Amino acid sequence: MSGSTAGHAALAGLMAVIGMAAGALMIAAAAAGAAATSASAAEPASCQTVKMADPGWTDITATNAVAGTLLNALGYQQKIETVAVPIIFQGLKTAQIDVFLGNWMPAQSTFLDKLSAEKSVEIVRPNLENAKFTLAVPKAVADAGVHSFADLARFGDRFEKKIYGIEPGAPANQNIQRMLDKKDFGLEGWTLVESSEQAMLAQALRRTRSKDWVVFLGWQPHPMNTRIDMTYLSGGDAYFGPNYGSTTVNTLSRRGYGNECTNAHRLFSQLVFTVGMENEIMTAITEDKKAPKDAAADYLKTHPDLLGPWLAGVSTRDGKDATTTVRAALGLK
Repeated sequence: MSGSTAGHAALAGLMAVIGMAAGALMIAAAAAGAAATSASAAEPASCQTVKMADPGWTDITATNAVAGTLLNALGYQQKIETVAVPIIFQGLKTAQIDVFLGNWMPAQSTFLDKLSAEKSVEIVRPNLENAKFTLAVPKAVADAGVHSFADLARFGDRFEKKIYGIEPGAPANQNIQRMLDKKDFGLEGWTLVESSEQAMLAQALRRTRSKDWVVFLGWQPHPMNTRIDMTYLSGGDAYFGPNYGSTTVNTLSRRGYGNECTNAHRLFSQLVFTVGMENEIMTAITEDKKAPKDAAADYLKTHPDLLGPWLAGVSTRDGKDATTTVRAALGLK
């Protein structure tokens, strides 16, 4: 082989190697790009806005704020509708609402059972255990002899035969009204006073301070448990469940949300709360007058250990690591 021919062959070989290397780099770059956009590619554009709901309850305002803090950092937009519980369930059925963090059970069983049978709503997971939801009285009233639902009737005059509930249409109110219609526990002639959560609690607090008797709908988590020295009543198992209305709160989604919006759904399938956590965030909202998003962000900044389990396997909309991104958004190193 001549020197010229050998030189051409060597050059051709070198060009082939360079071409192969360039091709490999292009393949690697394409793979990296595909990985970076896997989350957004897996979800349609409609998943970017997460439609949620709030019945006007401070606990759901708090948990929605936590979810919104995470969603916004991940590249989603949260849209919250403040509407009554029956409308929320209708919204889940018609896909006008994607996710609801406030399915208190068994209080909302009438709504959930129907939609579950129709398969128009899905239980994502329980997000809160050891909650409580039943009638309550100030401790001074309990000390005077009112410990159960069965004790109410003999003190009817002291209570003005009124039970203070929350907003009209709430499942808990419906349970109370059903109890009164049936005249259970001898509650003949009693009436349900319906109002917003804030108005009901203001009335309960006012009557407690003036030493007037009051029976009202109580629950935890909620700052009312520290603002009012209160006692939950026993005996309401048929209407609020056993163990003083022991309650599980579920996360619900509309039918098909998990298959369509897989990344966001994974977040909700791992998002859980505690009574202490919700109490702290709600107190910041109601007592310290913080905006819900600020109260949620402040809590997460002081409890960053929560982020790992919540965000495991979740990515941002553009495929980046969720935990790193959320920590950066919160100003955490």
